[in-house]
Amino acid sequence: MTYKIKFTDATEFNQALGKIVCVGRNYAEHAKELNNPIPTEPILFIKPESSVVSLNGAFAIPATDCHYECEIAVLIGETLSSASEDQVSRAIFGLGLALDLTRRELQSKLKQKAHPWEIAKSFDGACPLSDFVPIAEFSDLTALSFSLHINDALKQSGESADMLNPIIPLIAHMSQFFTLKPGDVILTGTPKGVGQLHKGDKLKFGLMDKLSLQSVAV
Repeated sequence: MTYKIKFTDATEFNQALGKIVCVGRNYAEHAKELNNPIPTEPILFIKPESSVVSLNGAFAIPATDCHYECEIAVLIGETLSSASEDQVSRAIFGLGLALDLTRRELQSKLKQKAHPWEIAKSFDGACPLSDFVPIAEFSDLTALSFSLHINDALKQSGESADMLNPIIPLIAHMSQFFTLKPGDVILTGTPKGVGQLHKGDKLKFGLMDKLSLQSVAV
């Protein structure tokens, strides 16, 4: 089933979902918790549209070796190619939340062999995605906060102020390599607290006071 971009209000967005452009290790504490070096420039990778499922309700996960990574998601509304930061600011259409699901043991094996990560990061269902909140609801992209609770326990709490690469400069950097089109989504990295996700886990997400939802892994 094709994923349909939805908003928390009546906002209309007449574009199909595109690619998902992601950044790895954009929070120093997350890099440290996985014993990875802190990068000196953004580590970029892409998830295909086929990896996206709705975060509303229930979503399927692999039976084993599945880790959660909660991230702020940014919906692009205008084409960006070698864009300036001003152009990026005008092109953002909405914000939401996403899970960058990762098969961690498989990823580690691939990294040891210097192989690409795609089968550990971009499998079907690897990007559960929330509805979006119109960008006009947010006054400062450097002062966003979000959280993930699993089975009523706080697992991740993030602040965009802690990003190594803030949202606007990050997207400008991405656009130097990949043309971003309306319907593309940017995942902006995960804070510390990642861990194993199990079938039956109940998840609760919050993005400031703008977005709140619950889901379950099945």
